[in-house]
Amino acid sequence: MLMAHPAVLSQLIEEYESLTALHAEAGSPEVRQRMADVAYTLCVSTGTRDVDTALIAARHRLPGARPEDDSLLTA
Repeated sequence: MLMAHPAVLSQLIEEYESLTALHAEAGSPEVRQRMADVAYTLCVSTGTRDVDTALIAARHRLPGARPEDDSLLTA
């Protein structure tokens, strides 16, 4: 399986979290579609089937990830 570059994963995580914070799931059809597209891309990029698992997998692939507790070290 091809692995997405950490910079791409970081951007996807940031965009998904921003859309979630703005409650995009209740937004216009275009905004809901963008959220679905980002979730799908996260899943494909991490080889997972749901967005929650994809977010965890993506975070584990970022530099500074601590695999034992699913957190990121701050710079």
